[in-house]
Amino acid sequence: MQVLVQPILVFVLLWGESGAVDARPNIVFVLADDYGFHDIGYHGSRIRTPNLDKLATEGVRLENYYVQPICTPTRSQLMSGRYQIHTGLQHSIIHPAQPNGLPLNSPTLADKMKEGGYATHMVGKWHLGFYKQEYLPTNRGFDSYYGYLTGAEDYLTHKRSGFLDLHDNLDPVFNETGHYSAQLFTQKASDVIMAHDSTKSPLFLYLAYQSVHGPLEVPEHYMEQYRDIKDTKRRTYAGMVTCMDEGIGNLTSALKTAGLWDNTVFIFSTDNGGQIYEGGNNYPLRGWKGSLWEGGLHGVGFVHSPLLHKQGYVNRALIHVSDWFPTIVGLARGFLNGTLPLDGFDQWRTISKDAPSPRKELLHNIDILYGRSGSPRYPDTFDTRIRAALRVGDYKLITGNPGNSSWIPPPELQDLRDTTDASTGKPANHPDSDHRLLFRPSDQNVWLFNITADPEERHDLSDSLPEVVQQLLSRLLYYNSTVVPPRFPKEDPNASPGKHGGVWGPWE
Repeated sequence: MQVLVQPILVFVLLWGESGAVDARPNIVFVLADDYGFHDIGYHGSRIRTPNLDKLATEGVRLENYYVQPICTPTRSQLMSGRYQIHTGLQHSIIHPAQPNGLPLNSPTLADKMKEGGYATHMVGKWHLGFYKQEYLPTNRGFDSYYGYLTGAEDYLTHKRSGFLDLHDNLDPVFNETGHYSAQLFTQKASDVIMAHDSTKSPLFLYLAYQSVHGPLEVPEHYMEQYRDIKDTKRRTYAGMVTCMDEGIGNLTSALKTAGLWDNTVFIFSTDNGGQIYEGGNNYPLRGWKGSLWEGGLHGVGFVHSPLLHKQGYVNRALIHVSDWFPTIVGLARGFLNGTLPLDGFDQWRTISKDAPSPRKELLHNIDILYGRSGSPRYPDTFDTRIRAALRVGDYKLITGNPGNSSWIPPPELQDLRDTTDASTGKPANHPDSDHRLLFRPSDQNVWLFNITADPEERHDLSDSLPEVVQQLLSRLLYYNSTVVPPRFPKEDPNASPGKHGGVWGPWE
C-alpha cells in the first residue's frame, strides 16, 4: 500500500511588538514593458534612471540574463516556470479577441505563493488571457488585481481600440481618465504595501508597468531634461523611462515607510528588448523586440535585498525568466509539488552567493508557425528552416528567420552622425558603417555565435564550427520532441467590448 505524505509547511516566526511576524521575505517583482537594454543608466544611456541605478549598483546586476522577445511569452514563463513550447504559447502573443490563455493545468507562481501563506497582489499588465473568468488574475492565485488585461492601450484614457481596459479586481474602473498609468500603478502598488499586515503573512507583489510600451505618451515635464535629444520619439521615450524610474523610487519609499524594506527581495526585469520604432534601444546588441538576436531577448535585470549574502557586484551566470518561479517559491520556503515539469532552476545561491548557475543551456524558442526560411541545411536533424534559438554554454545557435538583424545606435549619440560615408550613406565613424553587417543572405538560416566572446553577434561561426552546429541542432531536435501544439486560435467576434458594456473582459 502506498503511503502519501503531505508536505508540512514550517514557517519561522519572530515575536515583535505587534505580535508574531513571519520571517520569510517579502517578494516584490517589477516588470517593465519593452524596456531596451541600452536604456538604463548603468549601461551608458543618456536617459537618467537614478533609482534603478542605485538599486542595481547596491544589489546584484544580472548581465547574463534572458527573457523572451515579446510580451506574452515572457509573462507566461514567469508565471509558469515552463518554456513556452510546453504551454502552447510559442507563437506570437495573445491578441485581445483570441480565446486563449496561459493553460490552467498547472499552478501559477501566485498560486504557489498563496498556497504557502503569502498575501498575493498584482498591479498592471496581465496579457495572459481573459476570455473566461477562470483565466483572470484573481483566479490565478492573486488576492487582488488592479490593471489591464490586454497587451497595450492609451496611458491616459486606459482604452484599447476605443474600449476601456482598466479593472479593480473584477470591476471596470471608469474614473481614472487622465491619470497617467505609471503614476496610477505606482500609487496602487504603494497602497497595497501600506495596507499590508506583516503580522499575518509576508507579501508577494507583482507590479507589471505599462511603461515603456507604445503608444509614446508622458507628461511634458518629464521630457524637459531631454531637449537635447532631437529625435521626437526617443525624447518622449526617455521621459517615459524617467517617469517609471521615479515610480520605482516612490515604490521603494513606500516599502521603507511600511517597515518592509529590510525583509524584502526586490526584483526588476524587462519583458523583452526595446522597440526601435517606439523609441527604445538595445545598442550595442544586435536586433530588437521580436527578434531572436540578443537585442530581442538579453534582458535588463537585477536583484536588490538586504538578505543577499553578496551585494554590489555584477553576476554573469546564465539566468532565464523561467528561473524566477522556483527561485521565488524557494525563497518563500514553499513546495513545487503539483506543478507540471519545470524548465526553470532555483537561482538564489547563484544570485545571492555568486555560486555557479545550475543552468547550462537555455531554449529561447521553437516556433513552427512562423514562416519557414531557406532550405534545410543539415539532413537527419532539426529542420533549419524553422525559427528557433538555443544557448548551450558559450554558444548560441539560431535557425530560420531570426528577425531584424541590425545594430542601431541611439539617436542621441551625435558623434556617430557627424560625417557620412558616401558609399554607404552611413556615418563614416559609425561602428556599423559596413552595410554588409546589416543584411544577411536571403537563404541563410543557420548562425552560430560564441556569446561570451562576441555578445554583439558580429562573428558567425556556423561555417567554421560545423560540429558545434550539429551538436546544438541535436539539442533542438530533442526539445522539438517535447513540444506541445501551439495555441493560436482565430479571433472571436464575440470578444468585441461593444457587446459587453464597452469594456474588455471575459466573453465566454
